[in-house]
Amino acid sequence: MLRLIGIGFLWAVPGYIIGALVGGLLVSKLSSNRHDRSMEAATTGLLMVGPLVAIVAFVIGYLRAR
Repeated sequence: MLRLIGIGFLWAVPGYIIGALVGGLLVSKLSSNRHDRSMEAATTGLLMVGPLVAIVAFVIGYLRAR
């Protein structure tokens, strides 16, 4: 069981990094915010998109390890 969770976390870490980068890039390109676009992109990437992709990557890694 711990092996499966460990493999899930090994998938979650790069998933978080990729999600944060892609989420920040998408928000910076698509946002209509003019005053603090860079702050919005960073916050959305790090606190919303990154964790969501990490959760999905964890589940995928866990299921593939089974």
